[in-house]
Amino acid sequence: MSVLISEVGPRDGLQNVKAVMPTEAKKAWIAAEAATGMREIEVGSFVPAKLLPQLADTAEIVAFARTLPGLTVAVLVPNARGAADAIAAGAHKLTLPLSVSETHSLKNLRRTHDQVIEEAARIAAMIRELPEGDRPHFEGSLSTVFGCTLEGTVPDAQIARLAERLMEAGCDEVGLSDTTGYADPSAVRHLVKLVRGVVGDKALTGIHLHNTRGLGLANVLAALECGLDTIDASLGGLGGCPFAPGASGNIVTEDLAFMLEAMGIDTGIDLDSLFKVRSIVADALPGEPLYGFVTDAGLPLGFTPATQREAA
Repeated sequence: MSVLISEVGPRDGLQNVKAVMPTEAKKAWIAAEAATGMREIEVGSFVPAKLLPQLADTAEIVAFARTLPGLTVAVLVPNARGAADAIAAGAHKLTLPLSVSETHSLKNLRRTHDQVIEEAARIAAMIRELPEGDRPHFEGSLSTVFGCTLEGTVPDAQIARLAERLMEAGCDEVGLSDTTGYADPSAVRHLVKLVRGVVGDKALTGIHLHNTRGLGLANVLAALECGLDTIDASLGGLGGCPFAPGASGNIVTEDLAFMLEAMGIDTGIDLDSLFKVRSIVADALPGEPLYGFVTDAGLPLGFTPATQREAA
């Protein structure tokens, strides 16, 4: 079995850091992490620089990341304007967030559900106009799907209908996002079953989890049990959501990769090399806390990664 870890630190991590990481440091981070075997990195977001100056250089970062062999270059887009910029820059994957909580949607994107669906349809139309080999993958992310700090629990019927509408608008797939850190393993199983019941198994393969209440890796296990095979994570646990109070803490890429490899699940990532990438981020963001356990404790004596076990 193999699992794709999608690194989101250069986007979700940096958008929550007050300091602006220098462009060259971002490039060094992305290049070093790609060299570890990381196959997908969300390198930025095409949002106005006045809103997120930390990500103002995303077009340049996309252009650089495209030169790294074997790397899927992913970005977040808030609307059709951002998608057009992402397409022009050459991103391989676009993610449009649709908060299932309309209150959060208005805070985050300043758009109602209907308006976000209209943006999704515009983006899908732009993608269809491209030659088939040049079309980026288009994901609609169901944000606050496990609960919202502004609205509380969101009804299942609303979640299912929004997932269905994203697919009808032209998304290639939908993803689940625990924006507020409310998820637990039971809720993960429930929502995967709910959404797959509407869009089909192939249209839901990924999940974005936070470790806000310490359940991040437990929720990963529940997602794997349900058949999901793409897990978002952030180096050092950087990130959260600036528009959802208390929603800090992405799951830690290093801890996730170690857990999967320890379980015999192939990530394609060299752990020792991955741990060394932390120094690049730490040097570029002095004073910014980085989280994680395995980098402090080290690998167990005699630890064998999944790929080496398979070869043996």
